[in-house]
Amino acid sequence: MSLLVVGLSHRSAPVSILERASLSADTQVKLLQDTLAAEPAAEAAVLATCNRIELYADVDKFHAGVAELSTLLAQHSGVGLEELTPYLYVHYEDRAVHHLFSVACGLDSMVVGEGQILGQIKDTLALGQELHTAGRLLNDLFQQALRVGKRAHSETGIDRAGQSLVTFGLEQLAVGVPVEGWAKDKRALVIGAGSMSSLAAATLARAGVCEVIVANRTPARAERLVEILNESGTAARAVAMADVARELTRVDVAVSCTGATGLVLTAQAVGDAVGAPVAAAPASHAPAAAPEGCPVDFAAAADAVREQRVDADSLELHGSWADNATGARPAARQRIPAQTGPVRLALLDLAMPRDIDAAVHRIPGVRLVDIESLAEASADAPMAADVDQVRSIVSDEVAAFGAAQRAAHITPTVVALRAMAADVVAGEVARLEGRLPDLDEKQRAEVTQTVRRVVDKLLHAPTVRIKQLAAEPGGAGYADALRTLFDLDPETVAAVSRADLNDVDVKNRDAKNRGRS
Repeated sequence: MSLLVVGLSHRSAPVSILERASLSADTQVKLLQDTLAAEPAAEAAVLATCNRIELYADVDKFHAGVAELSTLLAQHSGVGLEELTPYLYVHYEDRAVHHLFSVACGLDSMVVGEGQILGQIKDTLALGQELHTAGRLLNDLFQQALRVGKRAHSETGIDRAGQSLVTFGLEQLAVGVPVEGWAKDKRALVIGAGSMSSLAAATLARAGVCEVIVANRTPARAERLVEILNESGTAARAVAMADVARELTRVDVAVSCTGATGLVLTAQAVGDAVGAPVAAAPASHAPAAAPEGCPVDFAAAADAVREQRVDADSLELHGSWADNATGARPAARQRIPAQTGPVRLALLDLAMPRDIDAAVHRIPGVRLVDIESLAEASADAPMAADVDQVRSIVSDEVAAFGAAQRAAHITPTVVALRAMAADVVAGEVARLEGRLPDLDEKQRAEVTQTVRRVVDKLLHAPTVRIKQLAAEPGGAGYADALRTLFDLDPETVAAVSRADLNDVDVKNRDAKNRGRS
């Protein structure tokens, strides 16, 4: 089995496609279940954030796996396969590991170096463990990704290279003014009470706003966030979602990040709040062009889709381009014009799909920053020198992870070999007892121990060496050679592997129980 990831992100797709392809929590569960039901996949995990949707799987066939995962992503996202294919990328085996480790370190984030992705990776692992879709490979992979991300942030200055989307978004609203000065004495409305909204509320509180109003569909969560803010010394109160329109007339800034599938704030509602008319929408524009500079022939890829096949090799090439094209963005994205007059209401939309109607940017006195405008702003953001150090860490960790996985692959065979040797020793000792029944207990124990030492010494050097060889690139064949040389029963080796998987299930349950405590 081998690791495969199929996905799309802000590097490969326009925000309009990411928005349409976003997956709700229920849809993610169904996607994981359907992926496990598909023939090529033995394990699965889905990493879905505001700027990426990636499906990880342990597959036994590369091309069949790419076709199946691409089809499943299209089915569950609601974006047709023919339309989705040009924006997909594929990473396989070591490149898939390298990709996830880079993501965990913030190297692939819209804002380079941001640390929120670690929480999202942790949530991905927790969901896979809860649904039992993450087996030994994906458990090891995502746990190691979390460790690599934490190492990057603790050993380098990557935090200086980037920041959270919340901070970056507020900086865009402040337009060159320090956020602390811009936010001082403002009233803020936060719509939602999840992790991103909570971070927004805390960031606004630290920036010096005089009051934070929290609106959420679940009142208890809003009240809990308000309690935390009040304890930190910031005036805060909770309101019902039905009161958002009224509160909008009283605040200076609003941040929205909910899981809603439709708009939370319409252009009309915002226009009414600031007492300004909503301008008519301009004529529609042609759809975004294919990503500029990508070496993949998308016309040929589209033909492949129409013929009910997915060009896996082209998608993997596209994945390499998406990884290495620094600052690459799909062409023809329209830049939202900035307000030139005084801003009556500043809006930050961190949701995917969007919470706030993009048409509000045409309302006088309203400034909107959303995921799309953040992508544009971050395209020109400077890269810190620490990024190179993080890349070096990622490369070292990928090599170490590959070696550990290859070594682990041969472990069941080594265990089966030692079990067979123990059976041989037990059989010979029993035969000796039959031929020499007069041996006393001490003599029998000494003979048994001697035979065991001989077998252990004969097996020690070969098993140590074969583990070393198996950990090297191309070492996967040593397990087969060992089984052939010693005529090991494949079912015995498989039984050891099943026991390892049972251990993973126990660890999953323990992790889930710890999360509840």
